[in-house]
Order: sequence, then structure tokens, then C-alpha cells
Amino acid sequence: MSGPLPESLVERVLEQLGFTTRPDLTLAGLTALYDAWGRHVPFDNVRKMIHMRAANPAPLPGSDPVDYFLAWLAHGTGGTCWAGAGPLQTFLAALGFDAVRGIGTMMAAPDIPPNHGTVTVVFGNDRYLVDSAMLYGEPLLLVPDRETAVVHPAWGLKVAMRDGRYHIAWRPLHKTDGFECRLERFDATDADFQELHERTRPWSPFNHELTLRLNIGDEVVGIAFGQLITLHADGSVTRVPTTPESRRSLLLETIGLSEEIVSLLPDDEPTPPPPGSRTAMAQGQA
Repeated sequence: MSGPLPESLVERVLEQLGFTTRPDLTLAGLTALYDAWGRHVPFDNVRKMIHMRAANPAPLPGSDPVDYFLAWLAHGTGGTCWAGAGPLQTFLAALGFDAVRGIGTMMAAPDIPPNHGTVTVVFGNDRYLVDSAMLYGEPLLLVPDRETAVVHPAWGLKVAMRDGRYHIAWRPLHKTDGFECRLERFDATDADFQELHERTRPWSPFNHELTLRLNIGDEVVGIAFGQLITLHADGSVTRVPTTPESRRSLLLETIGLSEEIVSLLPDDEPTPPPPGSRTAMAQGQA
């Protein structure tokens, strides 16, 4: 469960992110922190895959921010949206930012329940989104009456209000032609995150196949559904099927994960269709 971070751990995280002093509690300070996060803390499901394949009944990795940061410091791992957003909010709050947890919906289908955890930070009347999964380099201003954007060929995205809620158009690695995330609310609690995170245990697109995303230089690099994918600085995309050797090389040499954690990572297995979906029903699944 979430709780305050020990001061010594906050300092270790700052140092690992490249800070020698605490950033100012300003938009410039938040921008520096979020950019560093996107370059040092991957969005990945490494620990979750290990946890799920072992049928571990303990809380999912990332449920406890202290555990999350200790694992990152030791192994270089991050987490999925619930597993990353909670610790990011806890860390920002420990530094003194007005950071709160939010809940959204990645619109994989028209009528699905909320499935995404995120973070916003408030400065006076301005609210900025700093998402631990989309990793877009700088805080995204949320303004009800106009579209705003982060302009970048690789990780750029935009947001606009529609039907009373913010809709974000961004580029996940598995769908680089564009995908939409709808923001539902900005007042989520730790208990909300714990419950929604645990709901991913029976089925999630991140339970079976390796997913990873990190900003390196002016590119986004990572893995999704058996493909090594790079979003280049000129806007182009490279996809190469993974091999055991290329996956291991990316994790160890490019991302910088520890040998120990990579050795525990299981091979991919096909992701089953969501329970209750037409595909699942056709295959005779519940």
C-alpha cells in the first residue's frame, strides 16, 4: 500500500534521475523531473510478468511505492500504468508538488471500464498531466476550451475536451498510427489504484507478453507484442521481430536492466482474448 517515502529514498531516486539538488516547485522543476523520468524509468511489465507467471498471490508489483523504487534502483525496472503512476505521484508529493492520482480509459473498445492510472500536478489554476506510461517529455497542460499539445516527432501528443472529458491522442508502440486515452477523473485515491490494479490480475494485455517503452535521445525505443520498435526523431517507425538474443540485448544494453531481473523474465506467451469478448466466447472461454 502507498505511504510516505523515506527521505533517504527520495534522495536516492533524485540522484539516480540525475539531480544533485532538489528541483524547484515550479513548472520548470516539474518539466525537468518528468523529462528525466521518461529517460530513466521505463514503462514496462517485466516484474508483472515474473509475478504473474509464478502465480504469486502477493500484491502486484508497484502497489507499494517503496518496493517500486527499490526495484528500480536495483534492477532498472519501472511498471505498467497503475504500478508507475502511484509511485510517481507519491514521489512528486514527497518533493512538495501538488500531485494527485487520476483515472483514465485507454480506448481499446468503445464501451470498456476505466483501465488507466495517471498523475496530474496543479499550479494555481493550471493542471498538467505527467503520465508514467505515455512518457512524452514535458508536462501536458489541460485546458477545457482549447487543444494543447507536446510537439515532438517521436513522442508528441495532443489533448482536447470532447463531451465533457479530455481525450488524448498519442502513439503507443503497438499502434503508432494513433490511439486515444480518455481522462475520467482527477481525484483517485490509493485504494482506488489498489483495487483497479488488482482487477488486472485475471486478464490484462500486460500479463503475458513483454512490453517496454523508454525515451532515449530524441527517440522512443521499446518492445510490444514481439516487435522491437523505435519511434525516430523524424517521425518514422522501425519494427523488427524480436529474437531471444535481440530482446536480451535491448533489455541489458539499451535499457540497462540488471542481469538478475532479465534472467527471471519468462518468455512471451500468447495473450488470450479478454474474458467476455466475442473472440473469447467463440473460443469457448468464459
